[in-house]
Amino acid sequence: MSSNAEKLYKLIANDSKKKKSLFLIALTNPKLALDKICDIGDELNISVTREEVIEYLSTIDDEATKMWLVKARGGL
Repeated sequence: MSSNAEKLYKLIANDSKKKKSLFLIALTNPKLALDKICDIGDELNISVTREEVIEYLSTIDDEATKMWLVKARGGL
């Protein structure tokens, strides 16, 4: 069974406009990008928390995602 965070991630990954917008936000404000991901989830009736998003993204084997998560958690 997949989580809501995984479902939401896949929907965002397949929507180039949302993906690009989130990428631009994440470059300057990773924490705001987390809030925006949750907002998109609300719009799509896929309820997620920031913690669920972070937990799911930490399972992705992608160096750029891992670096972004460090920044979103307050590091760097």
